Amino acid sequence: MPAGRSRKAPDYIDAPAAGKPEPPRRKDGAAGQHCGREGYNTAMAELPDPLESTATPRQVLSVSALNRRARQLLETHLPLLWVEGELTNFSCPASGHWYFTLKDEHAQVRAAMFRTRNRLLNLRPVSGQQVLVRGRIGLYEPRGDYQLIVDHMEPAGQGLLQRRFDELKARLAAEGLFEIARKRALPTLPRCLGVVTSPTGAAIQDVLRVLRRRFPALPVFIYPTPVQGSEAAAGIVAALDFANRHGACDLLILTRGGGSLEDLWPFNEEAVARAVAASTIPVICGVGHETDVTIADFAADLRAPTPSAAAELASPDQNELLAALAGYQRRLERSLATQLQRLGTHLEALRRRLRHPRERLERQAQHLDHLEIRLVSAIRARLATDTARLHRLDVRRERHDPRQRLVQTRMRLAQLDAGLTQHMRLLLARAREQLEARAAVLHAVSPLNTLERGYAIVLDRSGRSVGQVTATRVGAELGVRLRDGRLDCTVTGIDTRDTLAIARDFTSGASPPQD
Repeated sequence: MPAGRSRKAPDYIDAPAAGKPEPPRRKDGAAGQHCGREGYNTAMAELPDPLESTATPRQVLSVSALNRRARQLLETHLPLLWVEGELTNFSCPASGHWYFTLKDEHAQVRAAMFRTRNRLLNLRPVSGQQVLVRGRIGLYEPRGDYQLIVDHMEPAGQGLLQRRFDELKARLAAEGLFEIARKRALPTLPRCLGVVTSPTGAAIQDVLRVLRRRFPALPVFIYPTPVQGSEAAAGIVAALDFANRHGACDLLILTRGGGSLEDLWPFNEEAVARAVAASTIPVICGVGHETDVTIADFAADLRAPTPSAAAELASPDQNELLAALAGYQRRLERSLATQLQRLGTHLEALRRRLRHPRERLERQAQHLDHLEIRLVSAIRARLATDTARLHRLDVRRERHDPRQRLVQTRMRLAQLDAGLTQHMRLLLARAREQLEARAAVLHAVSPLNTLERGYAIVLDRSGRSVGQVTATRVGAELGVRLRDGRLDCTVTGIDTRDTLAIARDFTSGASPPQD
């Protein structure tokens, strides 16, 4: 190279060598992933050998090209990763992006989570928090630092439990374990209440305190079981099974106090959920605080937000029951008083109606005489009716004799003939009078009659009547129809004044105005 000239390094990115097969691709189109030493060896094999013959031109990379090539190798050969570690050096500039470091006891890695992704989270990370992140490996070219580009973050441990919770909930819901139709109605007044919980915890004290306040007469069986730890789930299942086999209770409460998700995890076990759903006794689940929700809550017949609320839902209020009993007593006393009064009145009415049998026999004898009189009268009336009916039938027989009917028909025919002749004469006379009256009316409105009185009818050349001066013009040829003939005229002038003025000018001999 000549002295004094600087050679600019080319911005170089390798293309696949001719004849070399491309890395295998997955079904989704991403290049095959080479991890560990094999990936490193594959990547290094594609770099030019610095010990090649000096006759081959050197391929010198700029720093930018080197960083770009390293970034492409990292993004191509490393898949989407889950990483757990302690979050430190957290910062959030005005851009809204998050920058932090993930570390464990042996190493650390820089990480970034851009605003479009971190605004979807419902948590705000703090330094020192143990987190579980999902992301891909990238390289920040200006500094040459490789980093983890995060697209999801959740608290470590709790996030795994939450995923297990969601998966189990979805699976049991798909089986129909949480269907409303499977829920059983709670007894209004349970004869015995069973409580499945730890006998030394605060939850049982809350339940007993509420029961003593609301309904101290309710018997309570405590089925002891651990409610926290590795043996809690099996203990809860055994306690529920024993309560069902015991059969002393008609309502169960499954409860414990509040705690973290890990503390409440036994109530999220599948075995506990299935034992709650399989219970033949209705179950109220009151686990933790109001914001705590477990799988057992969904499987139970009723969920209570707290142990105290579960006790209130399971027990009636003695004050309400006493008030209701007092109301029932008052209603019963009023009903009994009313009933006694009504029965006394009825008894008095029966006593007044009670008579000696002799009076009833006398009334019956009198009634018998009355019936006898009515019977005789009915027989006589029936005989008179039948006699009259027989007479009417005899008259009808004589009336329907054919000879008599023939004479009557001839007389009726003669009467109808005379009536028809007279009616036809009347109709003809009436028609003649109507014709004459209508002819007189027609003559009165006839144009010919108008001509007889000295008037004229003006017609245009097409034969249509001219009734107004505006219907013609000067010079038009008109025909004037008179009583005894027709005049052909030509319009020489038009006078639009009223008829009286025209008549005065005509009688005075004045000339009409010309249009």
